[in-house]
Amino acid sequence: MTFKKITESPSNHRHLEKMSVHEILTAINAEDRTVPTAVADAIPEIEAFVEATVEKVRNGGRLFYIGAGTSGRLGVLDASECPPTYGVPADWVIGLIAGGDRALRVSVEDAEDDINQAKIDLDAYDIHQGDIVLGIASSGTTPYVVNGLRQLQEEGVATGCLTCNPGAPVTEVADYPIVVVVGPEFVTGSTRMKSGTAQKLVLNMISTSLMIRLGRVEDNRMVDMALSNAKLIDRGTRMLMHQFDMAYEEANEILLAKGSVRAAAQSIRGE
Repeated sequence: MTFKKITESPSNHRHLEKMSVHEILTAINAEDRTVPTAVADAIPEIEAFVEATVEKVRNGGRLFYIGAGTSGRLGVLDASECPPTYGVPADWVIGLIAGGDRALRVSVEDAEDDINQAKIDLDAYDIHQGDIVLGIASSGTTPYVVNGLRQLQEEGVATGCLTCNPGAPVTEVADYPIVVVVGPEFVTGSTRMKSGTAQKLVLNMISTSLMIRLGRVEDNRMVDMALSNAKLIDRGTRMLMHQFDMAYEEANEILLAKGSVRAAAQSIRGE
């Protein structure tokens, strides 16, 4: 497949500086509405990656996300939300960004050009063949990601990628390539826009389906979520109320005594 960096193609819109605010917002929204359709087209690729990941994690492996800039931040965000949402250990899903944690808040643009740093970052976690790594790169050319995946493949570690350019170099070093073709950005080359939205949608799909298949959801409820603040305690209490037709006070008391929605429900059922 001939590689064309679609994410750097000229915007479909011209003379943005002459638009009114309403015209800008309407045009951005029109572009954004095309993203879910592009994601839908990639579902078979996403499914293959999730199935492989479920098998790895069930056998004690871990899911890693690696990326730079917006892509890296989105991976770290998705990984960081798994423990509180699903009550899983922090090392089930791990997000790494070029430039380290500082790059989450301050742009470290040259960090993505280091061809060896991703492997160094992963080796700090004792990466092994039981794990699986998703490289996230809108362009599909980020050296941190591409060379990181190449080095992992050489060591027999399973790899996937999430990119928005068909035929990108990153797809050549991914056992499970995911390509979401969102087209040119509203502001030419600003991949934090449609490309970033597509990545967020796909990462939501990956982590959510993974956790469901690993048994961390019952019916449609996050039964293992961390009861770490008043909002989540209230949410858990209302889950029990609706499931067992209980008064709020009774459900709340049992939840706090048992420490999780799952444990409280088991207690109420007499298990």
